[in-house]
Amino acid sequence: MLRTLHLRDFVIVDQAEIHFESGFTVFSGETGAGKSILIDALSLALGARGDASVLREGSSRSDITAVFEAPDGVRAWLRERELDTDDALILRRVIDSQGRSRAFINGLPANLAQLRELGEQLVDIHGQHMHQSLLKTACQRDMLDAQGNHQALARQVQQAWQAWQAAEKSLDQARRNAAALKEERERLEWQLAELERLGLQEGEWESISQDHNRLAHAQALLEGAGHALAALDDDQGSARHTLNAAAQHIQQLLRHDGQLQTIYDAIESARISVSEAVSDLNSYLDRLELNPEQLEQAERRMSAIFETARKFKVEPGELGELLAGLRERLDASEAAADTQALAEKAEKLASEYRAAADALGKARRKTSKLLAGQVSEAMQTLAMKGGRFDVSLTPCPPGPHGNENVEFLVAGHAGTTPKPLGKVASGGELARISLALSVIASRAARVPTLIFDEVDTGVGGAVAEVVGRLLRELGERHQVLCVTHLPQVAARGTHHFEVKKSSSAASTLSSIEALDEPGRVNELARMLGGMKITDTTRKHAREMLNG
Repeated sequence: MLRTLHLRDFVIVDQAEIHFESGFTVFSGETGAGKSILIDALSLALGARGDASVLREGSSRSDITAVFEAPDGVRAWLRERELDTDDALILRRVIDSQGRSRAFINGLPANLAQLRELGEQLVDIHGQHMHQSLLKTACQRDMLDAQGNHQALARQVQQAWQAWQAAEKSLDQARRNAAALKEERERLEWQLAELERLGLQEGEWESISQDHNRLAHAQALLEGAGHALAALDDDQGSARHTLNAAAQHIQQLLRHDGQLQTIYDAIESARISVSEAVSDLNSYLDRLELNPEQLEQAERRMSAIFETARKFKVEPGELGELLAGLRERLDASEAAADTQALAEKAEKLASEYRAAADALGKARRKTSKLLAGQVSEAMQTLAMKGGRFDVSLTPCPPGPHGNENVEFLVAGHAGTTPKPLGKVASGGELARISLALSVIASRAARVPTLIFDEVDTGVGGAVAEVVGRLLRELGERHQVLCVTHLPQVAARGTHHFEVKKSSSAASTLSSIEALDEPGRVNELARMLGGMKITDTTRKHAREMLNG
């Protein structure tokens, strides 16, 4: 659950640190005080997109930090990504005046996708304009899938659809481009035949280049090696003779001065090295010979390799890589031209799609019955007595979202036939149905924290009391945060914060204050009676708190 939210230079908040508890927490305040700023800030900490417009005027950057208790599933997620797995989970977002954004998870740099992935496991936000999006069938479909926890199955259907359509496209291209594919295969086959006829072995070009260089300079190598051998091992004046003489002289002097030992050792090491060099040179000269025939063979082979490389416009050393690439392209071309295999693959993928779509449709039908009953029941307590909610699933051509269209239907009164929401629901009814859906969906939610941002818009009176009870009930299973303008809802809160706005010639600032019982009485009295608080409104406020 959410423990702390710290804001610095965010919109009209210079600095605030809010500590949260479990249960049902409400936020209230005058219109324009910035109640929804908290929701916006938390959304940014959870990976929402932001820009420089969120900075408080005159500041260089905005800094938001949210501290959560990490559930077990989140700890596993953090371990998989080698992030710190302490009990506290700290999400931080910094946005500067250029609109650049940085994100951190437990102090380590992160990206927005990671924040969003974490956010889905931590918080569920129901916005104040949710009822407007509820008119869109795509939103209705997503809400049904979320309620039934079908998201993984829905993704499977979408992926199966995409794979099937890609296979159908390949099959169609193969049929339409048969002549071009045949021409491409013939060209690749000719090129491969040319390279395979050359028979170039791996590493052959480097090896034959070295052999040719040695054979072409064999005479110079023989003469040079002979001169070097003579310098090292001739009878007089050679390096070996000189070193032997030096070693004898120093050895005779060692008995008079031991400090010459290191010099003697160095000369002895040089004698050994010269002896090894002499041995190696003798072996080299025994192996080296003039071989014009072998040189001619190397030159013919190099010429053939050069000619092939020139034909394909590559360097000789790149011919092996070219051969492998041509084989891959020929295999791909043959596969692309095999219409029978492509047709079989497309049918297999179509079958996989149908199986996934059928499973999704079955799950949707089951969930739609449960959801219709739950929302219809909730409508009876939300000033829609006798009303009925239904979920219509009608067959449609196969697509990325399955084989059925999802549409929410409502009958506002007893005895009427349910019709699409947008055609029969008034603004107030739509807001109440949206609220019922939010509460019902949240009962099944697995995230620890639920946030309702003025979802009680369009309700009042006795209905508002029902809304407050519903949210209080949710607070027994989840941490619930609610921005509200209704005293009936605020009175049901376990905890209460007031958001205030103050203005001066220099700036406008918003502050958040936790209210004690007297403070709650005053705030509820303000919500009941406006700016003028009387003993009567205070009395009424106390009755609401104690009710």
